[in-house]
Amino acid sequence: MKKTLTLLFVIILFTIQAQVLTPSKPETSGLLPERLKRIDQMVNTLVETQGIPGAVVLIARNGKIVYHQSYGYSDIDSKKPMQKDNIFRIASQSKAIASLAAMILWEEGKFQLDDPVSRYIPEFKNPTVLKSFNAADSSYTTETAGREITIRQLLTHTSGIDYPAIGSNEFKAIYAKAGVPSGIGSDGDVLGDKMKILAKLPLKHKPGERWTYGLNIDVIGYLVEIWSGMPFDQFLKKRVFDPLGMKDTWFYLPKDKHDRLVALHSDQGGKLARQVAPVYDNVNPDYPKSNGKYFSGGAGLSSTVEDYAKFLQLFLNKGQYNGVRILSRKTVELILTNQLHLPDADPIGLVFGLETDINDYKSIESIGSFRWAGAFNTHYWADPKEQLIGIIYTNMYNSSQWNLGSKFKVLVYQSIND
Repeated sequence: MKKTLTLLFVIILFTIQAQVLTPSKPETSGLLPERLKRIDQMVNTLVETQGIPGAVVLIARNGKIVYHQSYGYSDIDSKKPMQKDNIFRIASQSKAIASLAAMILWEEGKFQLDDPVSRYIPEFKNPTVLKSFNAADSSYTTETAGREITIRQLLTHTSGIDYPAIGSNEFKAIYAKAGVPSGIGSDGDVLGDKMKILAKLPLKHKPGERWTYGLNIDVIGYLVEIWSGMPFDQFLKKRVFDPLGMKDTWFYLPKDKHDRLVALHSDQGGKLARQVAPVYDNVNPDYPKSNGKYFSGGAGLSSTVEDYAKFLQLFLNKGQYNGVRILSRKTVELILTNQLHLPDADPIGLVFGLETDINDYKSIESIGSFRWAGAFNTHYWADPKEQLIGIIYTNMYNSSQWNLGSKFKVLVYQSIND
């Protein structure tokens, strides 16, 4: 009897441990070490030619971290070496995390996906669509949208909401005049206040009509606060970060982590330099070090490659990690199913930031893989068929090296040896 119980305990312990990313050698997971050296060559060349200041990469396969390297500098001015646990501004990679938070609450029955947003944020009632715009003074006319925005449309960016700073010129001006930020570094504002202002502004098009990248997931962040009765940052910490062991993912970094934040760099006249001037909505590049209170689900988080790998592994594990179930297997299947059937629209799952493949004729990725990136040149993807995660982070504003992620992806797949 004791032997049986001991064996059962070992099996349970192994099962729990198998869900957690642990270091291993590449060859144990079917990757050729000599071929992985091509990643080193690519990244080191970019550092030497001042294409990027530095980078951190992570590859996980079959639940094991098989490659985790740092290159170059976290600060080109001081020549401070990049470390594997450096913290990066992940910008739009925040979207997948915020959307996961919403789906946790969906499982608890707090809302239905096709509920109108106005049921929870009344200011979104009776939306309008932009009809005409006067660039001279940013005045405009509107017409009725004729339909309500739904939660599903927020999650898939089909609501008609545009983006400040990076959206169309008309909406850049409209949002700026109304004081609605893009979410990066808006440390002095309060999310709910700005989302209520956004709700009264016109849409770019009717809800559900087409795909437009916009502030949708910031609205989702505010909805999470309403549904949970908690500040958004506290909900993420309690329900996502702590259970997954994501100790280095924050909207605003604790002081003891400030020295691990990489400096933001940019291409300045063909030369790599530290970004000192404000970015986007006149934002201080060192915004993660501020003591802010604006929790942007669309762009506000900073993190490490290891933390984000844990988040991605949750989906490869079909909703559980570290012995904790965050979502059901069926919810993960729904999340990774294409929600868009619109002309010229890429396949998008329910957790935005997990763009999904419905075919593989354009990419080496397997059908069902998902990916996204952040505005400061951070990239990731995960491949359920190959049980593979690839992450590469640098931090650059207006970088000429945006294809870094695509190059890295090819070099990971070409190392497969099973």
